[in-house]
Amino acid sequence: MSASGPPHYFSPRPDAPSRPSTVRLDLPDLSLPLQVDRGVFSATRIDPGTKVLLLEAPRPPQAGDLLDLGCGYGPLAVALATRAPGATVWAVDVNERALELTRANAAAAGLGNVRVATPDAVPDDVRFAAIWSNPPVRVGKAVLHDLLTTWLPRLAPGGRALLVVQKHLGSDSLHRWLQQQGWHVDRLTSRMAYRVLEVRPPDEPVPDEPEPDEPVPGEPGAAEPVPGEPGAAEPGADWRAPGQPSSEPSTGPAS
Repeated sequence: MSASGPPHYFSPRPDAPSRPSTVRLDLPDLSLPLQVDRGVFSATRIDPGTKVLLLEAPRPPQAGDLLDLGCGYGPLAVALATRAPGATVWAVDVNERALELTRANAAAAGLGNVRVATPDAVPDDVRFAAIWSNPPVRVGKAVLHDLLTTWLPRLAPGGRALLVVQKHLGSDSLHRWLQQQGWHVDRLTSRMAYRVLEVRPPDEPVPDEPEPDEPVPGEPGAAEPVPGEPGAAEPGADWRAPGQPSSEPSTGPAS
């Protein structure tokens, strides 16, 4: 990033001469070649943070509108569209070259549920069941905060935003800022120096803490819920890619 402006991949028309190439998105449940080019984010490989998000985040909603915010050439969008064929995935970016690449990658994968758009082309009445993003932290805090302030309020009731941010690029300070704005934030995992944050709307009720004399599930004296009865976890409710270990959630940033 130059001292005088944002990274070239955050520009509508990148100055970098086009030099198309291909990278491969390999996950336990899908493997796809993706077209890339200079002037877009992570043009030489799948960004490690993007891959951590795809490996560690819960299963996307299977219906409704999903948002890939800052889609680049579309690794998140094509993975979401593949994993949630009944949903509509909005792939949004300001970079016109990135949008063309996402459009081509979705078509090559045979995905008809991806809508590629600039931010101002998304209808105002669309509300998102989930937002996924590897946000452009290098554009600076002011621009990043404005981006999140614009899109997070467009979550549908019960919706979630899932963000991946590198620890050394301000994941914990972003966590604190989101909480200061009233959002409920949980750190779902930390892997390879990347944090995956789950963000929920300020008006969503927070579950009450158990009373002191109420047994906590998993501790001595707590009854185990019977599958199929209230309180029992639904199979697959916390989806992870096959073979991926679960992680203990954290409710606050690391000190």
